[in-house]
Amino acid sequence: MLEYLPRDKANSLEVITGDLRDYDAIRDAVKDVDVIFHLASLISIPYSYVHPRENVETNVMGTFNVLMAARDYQVEKIVHTSTSETYGTARYVPIDEEHPLQGQSPYSASKIGADKIAESFHLSYELPVATIRPFNTFGPRQSSRAVIPTIISQALTKDEIQLGSLHPTRDYTYVKDLAQGFIKVGESPESVGEVINIGSNFEISIGDLAEKIISLIGRDVTIQTDQSRIRPSGSEVERLWCDNSKAKRLLNWEPSMSLDEGLQETINWIRENVDLHKTDIYNR
Repeated sequence: MLEYLPRDKANSLEVITGDLRDYDAIRDAVKDVDVIFHLASLISIPYSYVHPRENVETNVMGTFNVLMAARDYQVEKIVHTSTSETYGTARYVPIDEEHPLQGQSPYSASKIGADKIAESFHLSYELPVATIRPFNTFGPRQSSRAVIPTIISQALTKDEIQLGSLHPTRDYTYVKDLAQGFIKVGESPESVGEVINIGSNFEISIGDLAEKIISLIGRDVTIQTDQSRIRPSGSEVERLWCDNSKAKRLLNWEPSMSLDEGLQETINWIRENVDLHKTDIYNR
Protein backbone atom coordinates (compact mmCIF):
# COMPACT_ATOMS: atom_id res chain seq x y z
CA MET A 1 0.00 0.00 0.00
CA LEU A 2 2.72 2.44 -0.94
CA GLU A 3 0.10 4.76 -2.43
CA TYR A 4 -1.14 5.55 1.09
CA LEU A 5 2.20 6.88 2.30
CA PRO A 6 2.52 10.64 2.85
CA ARG A 7 3.74 12.29 -0.34
CA ASP A 8 7.09 13.40 1.14
CA LYS A 9 7.92 9.84 2.18
CA ALA A 10 6.69 8.31 -1.08
CA ASN A 11 8.82 10.75 -3.09
CA SER A 12 11.93 9.61 -1.20
CA LEU A 13 11.52 6.02 -2.42
CA GLU A 14 12.85 4.53 -5.63
CA VAL A 15 10.43 1.86 -6.85
CA ILE A 16 11.85 -0.68 -9.31
CA THR A 17 9.36 -2.92 -11.09
CA GLY A 18 10.47 -6.50 -11.52
CA ASP A 19 9.97 -10.18 -10.75
CA LEU A 20 11.91 -12.22 -8.20
CA ARG A 21 12.18 -14.99 -10.76
CA ASP A 22 14.04 -12.69 -13.20
CA TYR A 23 17.71 -12.87 -12.23
CA ASP A 24 18.75 -9.98 -14.46
CA ALA A 25 16.14 -7.73 -12.85
CA ILE A 26 17.39 -8.70 -9.38
CA ARG A 27 21.03 -8.03 -10.34
CA ASP A 28 20.12 -4.58 -11.63
CA ALA A 29 18.28 -3.78 -8.39
CA VAL A 30 21.08 -5.05 -6.14
CA LYS A 31 23.94 -3.20 -7.85
CA ASP A 32 25.51 -0.53 -5.58
CA VAL A 33 23.38 -1.61 -2.60
CA ASP A 34 25.01 -2.00 0.84
CA VAL A 35 22.27 -3.85 2.75
CA ILE A 36 19.38 -5.94 1.43
CA PHE A 37 16.18 -6.47 3.41
CA HIS A 38 14.64 -9.38 1.51
CA LEU A 39 10.91 -9.41 2.28
CA ALA A 40 9.58 -10.21 -1.20
CA SER A 41 7.59 -13.45 -1.55
CA LEU A 42 4.16 -14.87 -2.21
CA ILE A 43 2.62 -14.90 1.27
CA SER A 44 -0.97 -16.16 0.97
CA ILE A 45 -1.40 -19.67 2.34
CA PRO A 46 -4.78 -20.29 0.60
CA TYR A 47 -3.22 -19.12 -2.69
CA SER A 48 -0.39 -21.62 -2.22
CA TYR A 49 -2.87 -24.51 -2.18
CA VAL A 50 -4.08 -23.48 -5.65
CA HIS A 51 -0.71 -22.44 -7.13
CA PRO A 52 2.03 -24.44 -5.36
CA ARG A 53 4.46 -24.27 -8.28
CA GLU A 54 4.32 -20.47 -8.41
CA ASN A 55 5.02 -20.38 -4.66
CA VAL A 56 8.10 -22.55 -5.01
CA GLU A 57 9.41 -20.69 -8.05
CA THR A 58 8.91 -17.28 -6.45
CA ASN A 59 9.90 -17.98 -2.86
CA VAL A 60 12.74 -20.47 -3.37
CA MET A 61 14.21 -19.46 -6.72
CA GLY A 62 13.48 -15.79 -6.04
CA THR A 63 15.51 -16.00 -2.83
CA PHE A 64 18.25 -17.86 -4.70
CA ASN A 65 18.40 -14.98 -7.20
CA VAL A 66 18.67 -12.39 -4.44
CA LEU A 67 21.48 -14.34 -2.74
CA MET A 68 23.37 -14.88 -6.00
CA ALA A 69 23.22 -11.19 -6.82
CA ALA A 70 24.29 -10.30 -3.27
CA ARG A 71 27.25 -12.67 -3.55
CA ASP A 72 28.26 -11.33 -6.95
CA TYR A 73 28.16 -7.71 -5.78
CA GLN A 74 29.62 -8.47 -2.32
CA VAL A 75 26.73 -6.90 -0.44
CA GLU A 76 27.60 -6.06 3.16
CA LYS A 77 24.51 -7.63 4.78
CA ILE A 78 21.39 -9.53 3.74
CA VAL A 79 18.42 -9.76 6.10
CA HIS A 80 16.34 -12.67 4.84
CA THR A 81 12.71 -12.82 5.98
CA SER A 82 11.34 -16.17 7.14
CA THR A 83 8.00 -16.85 8.84
CA SER A 84 6.71 -18.65 11.92
CA GLU A 85 4.70 -20.85 9.53
CA THR A 86 7.94 -22.79 8.93
CA TYR A 87 7.57 -24.25 12.44
CA GLY A 88 4.13 -25.69 11.74
CA THR A 89 2.03 -26.75 14.71
CA ALA A 90 4.08 -26.34 17.87
CA ARG A 91 5.64 -29.53 19.21
CA TYR A 92 6.57 -27.58 22.34
CA VAL A 93 5.99 -24.03 23.53
CA PRO A 94 7.20 -21.41 23.53
CA ILE A 95 8.80 -22.06 20.13
CA ASP A 96 12.52 -21.28 20.01
CA GLU A 97 14.77 -21.27 16.95
CA GLU A 98 15.73 -24.93 17.51
CA HIS A 99 12.14 -26.11 16.97
CA PRO A 100 11.78 -28.54 14.02
CA LEU A 101 10.61 -27.09 10.70
CA GLN A 102 7.41 -28.56 9.24
CA GLY A 103 6.07 -27.88 5.75
CA GLN A 104 2.34 -28.00 6.45
CA SER A 105 1.40 -25.95 3.38
CA PRO A 106 3.08 -25.29 0.02
CA TYR A 107 3.74 -21.78 1.31
CA SER A 108 5.52 -22.90 4.47
CA ALA A 109 7.48 -25.53 2.52
CA SER A 110 8.63 -22.89 0.05
CA LYS A 111 9.76 -20.65 2.92
CA ILE A 112 11.66 -23.52 4.53
CA GLY A 113 13.41 -24.03 1.19
CA ALA A 114 14.25 -20.33 1.00
CA ASP A 115 15.58 -20.34 4.57
CA LYS A 116 17.84 -23.29 3.84
CA ILE A 117 19.15 -21.73 0.64
CA ALA A 118 20.02 -18.62 2.69
CA GLU A 119 21.74 -20.79 5.31
CA SER A 120 23.72 -22.61 2.63
CA PHE A 121 25.01 -19.37 1.09
CA HIS A 122 26.26 -18.25 4.49
CA LEU A 123 28.00 -21.56 5.18
CA SER A 124 29.31 -22.13 1.65
CA TYR A 125 30.28 -18.62 0.58
CA GLU A 126 30.48 -16.77 3.90
CA LEU A 127 27.71 -14.51 2.67
CA PRO A 128 26.67 -12.21 5.56
CA VAL A 129 23.07 -13.44 5.84
CA ALA A 130 20.85 -13.06 8.89
CA THR A 131 17.40 -14.67 8.97
CA ILE A 132 14.59 -12.90 10.80
CA ARG A 133 11.61 -15.12 11.59
CA PRO A 134 8.55 -12.99 12.43
CA PHE A 135 5.48 -14.47 14.02
CA ASN A 136 2.13 -12.95 12.98
CA THR A 137 2.32 -9.21 12.34
CA PHE A 138 -0.51 -6.68 12.32
CA GLY A 139 -1.13 -2.96 12.06
CA PRO A 140 -2.48 -0.20 9.79
CA ARG A 141 -2.38 -0.74 6.01
CA GLN A 142 -2.25 -4.54 6.28
CA SER A 143 -3.93 -6.52 3.50
CA SER A 144 -7.32 -8.09 4.18
CA ARG A 145 -5.75 -11.48 3.50
CA ALA A 146 -4.63 -11.32 7.15
CA VAL A 147 -7.01 -12.22 9.94
CA ILE A 148 -6.91 -9.03 12.05
CA PRO A 149 -7.94 -6.59 9.28
CA THR A 150 -10.49 -9.20 8.19
CA ILE A 151 -12.04 -9.25 11.66
CA ILE A 152 -11.89 -5.47 12.17
CA SER A 153 -13.32 -4.50 8.78
CA GLN A 154 -16.21 -6.95 9.16
CA ALA A 155 -16.89 -5.94 12.77
CA LEU A 156 -17.06 -2.27 11.76
CA THR A 157 -19.52 -2.84 8.91
CA LYS A 158 -21.47 -6.04 9.58
CA ASP A 159 -23.44 -7.70 12.36
CA GLU A 160 -21.83 -11.07 11.63
CA ILE A 161 -18.16 -11.97 11.14
CA GLN A 162 -17.18 -14.86 8.86
CA LEU A 163 -13.98 -16.66 9.90
CA GLY A 164 -12.29 -20.02 9.47
CA SER A 165 -11.15 -22.14 12.41
CA LEU A 166 -11.46 -20.34 15.73
CA HIS A 167 -9.35 -22.57 17.99
CA PRO A 168 -5.80 -22.18 16.53
CA THR A 169 -3.55 -19.83 18.49
CA ARG A 170 -1.19 -17.19 17.13
CA ASP A 171 1.43 -14.80 18.51
CA TYR A 172 0.96 -11.22 17.25
CA THR A 173 3.49 -8.39 16.96
CA TYR A 174 2.60 -4.80 16.11
CA VAL A 175 4.17 -3.62 12.86
CA LYS A 176 6.24 -0.82 14.45
CA ASP A 177 7.85 -3.33 16.81
CA LEU A 178 8.59 -5.66 13.90
CA ALA A 179 10.16 -2.79 11.95
CA GLN A 180 12.48 -2.16 14.91
CA GLY A 181 13.34 -5.85 14.87
CA PHE A 182 14.36 -5.61 11.21
CA ILE A 183 16.52 -2.57 11.90
CA LYS A 184 18.26 -4.25 14.83
CA VAL A 185 18.92 -7.43 12.82
CA GLY A 186 20.32 -5.31 10.01
CA GLU A 187 22.59 -3.33 12.32
CA SER A 188 23.82 -6.13 14.57
CA PRO A 189 27.03 -7.97 13.55
CA GLU A 190 26.00 -10.76 15.92
CA SER A 191 22.96 -11.60 13.76
CA VAL A 192 25.05 -12.89 10.82
CA GLY A 193 24.50 -16.61 10.35
CA GLU A 194 21.67 -16.64 12.88
CA VAL A 195 17.93 -17.28 12.76
CA ILE A 196 16.12 -14.93 15.14
CA ASN A 197 12.47 -15.11 16.18
CA ILE A 198 10.52 -11.87 16.45
CA GLY A 199 7.30 -12.23 18.43
CA SER A 200 5.48 -11.17 21.57
CA ASN A 201 5.81 -14.35 23.69
CA PHE A 202 2.00 -14.36 24.07
CA GLU A 203 -0.54 -16.60 22.31
CA ILE A 204 -4.24 -16.02 21.71
CA SER A 205 -6.81 -18.08 19.82
CA ILE A 206 -8.49 -16.69 16.72
CA GLY A 207 -11.85 -16.86 18.50
CA ASP A 208 -10.61 -14.97 21.56
CA LEU A 209 -8.90 -12.44 19.31
CA ALA A 210 -12.17 -11.81 17.49
CA GLU A 211 -14.01 -11.35 20.78
CA LYS A 212 -11.35 -8.89 21.97
CA ILE A 213 -11.63 -6.86 18.76
CA ILE A 214 -15.43 -6.81 18.96
CA SER A 215 -15.18 -5.55 22.55
CA LEU A 216 -12.74 -2.79 21.57
CA ILE A 217 -15.02 -1.70 18.71
CA GLY A 218 -18.08 -1.79 20.95
CA ARG A 219 -20.65 -3.24 18.55
CA ASP A 220 -22.98 -6.21 18.95
CA VAL A 221 -21.43 -8.65 16.47
CA THR A 222 -21.66 -12.44 16.23
CA ILE A 223 -18.98 -14.81 14.94
CA GLN A 224 -19.71 -17.52 12.36
CA THR A 225 -17.48 -20.22 10.87
CA ASP A 226 -17.19 -20.18 7.08
CA GLN A 227 -16.18 -23.64 5.88
CA SER A 228 -14.47 -22.22 2.78
CA ARG A 229 -11.96 -20.43 5.04
CA ILE A 230 -10.86 -23.57 6.90
CA ARG A 231 -7.49 -25.05 5.93
CA PRO A 232 -7.16 -28.75 5.07
CA SER A 233 -6.96 -30.62 8.38
CA GLY A 234 -3.33 -31.72 8.03
CA SER A 235 -2.28 -28.23 6.94
CA GLU A 236 -3.76 -26.21 9.80
CA VAL A 237 -1.12 -24.82 12.14
CA GLU A 238 -2.81 -25.34 15.47
CA ARG A 239 -0.52 -23.42 17.79
CA LEU A 240 2.15 -20.71 17.51
CA TRP A 241 3.76 -19.12 20.56
CA CYS A 242 7.08 -17.32 20.16
CA ASP A 243 10.12 -17.66 22.38
CA ASN A 244 11.75 -14.26 21.77
CA SER A 245 14.60 -14.67 24.28
CA LYS A 246 17.25 -14.85 21.53
CA ALA A 247 16.15 -11.49 20.12
CA LYS A 248 16.34 -10.00 23.62
CA ARG A 249 19.79 -11.47 24.19
CA LEU A 250 21.42 -10.73 20.81
CA LEU A 251 19.58 -7.58 19.74
CA ASN A 252 18.22 -6.06 22.95
CA TRP A 253 14.83 -6.20 21.21
CA GLU A 254 11.44 -6.76 22.77
CA PRO A 255 7.97 -5.53 21.83
CA SER A 256 6.90 -2.15 23.21
CA MET A 257 3.24 -2.21 22.10
CA SER A 258 0.69 -4.40 23.88
CA LEU A 259 -1.84 -6.37 21.84
CA ASP A 260 -4.72 -4.13 23.00
CA GLU A 261 -2.81 -0.93 22.17
CA GLY A 262 -1.85 -2.20 18.73
CA LEU A 263 -5.38 -3.39 18.00
CA GLN A 264 -6.81 0.00 18.95
CA GLU A 265 -4.41 1.81 16.60
CA THR A 266 -5.30 -0.64 13.84
CA ILE A 267 -9.04 -0.26 14.47
CA ASN A 268 -8.70 3.53 14.30
CA TRP A 269 -6.88 3.36 10.96
CA ILE A 270 -9.27 0.85 9.38
CA ARG A 271 -12.29 2.85 10.61
CA GLU A 272 -10.96 5.84 8.66
CA ASN A 273 -10.14 3.73 5.60
CA VAL A 274 -12.78 1.01 5.70
CA ASP A 275 -13.60 1.41 2.00
CA LEU A 276 -10.21 -0.15 1.20
CA HIS A 277 -11.38 -3.49 2.64
CA LYS A 278 -13.74 -5.70 0.60
CA THR A 279 -15.79 -7.19 3.41
CA ASP A 280 -18.15 -9.04 1.08
CA ILE A 281 -15.49 -11.40 -0.32
CA TYR A 282 -12.90 -13.84 1.04
CA ASN A 283 -9.48 -12.32 0.25
CA ARG A 284 -7.22 -15.24 -0.52
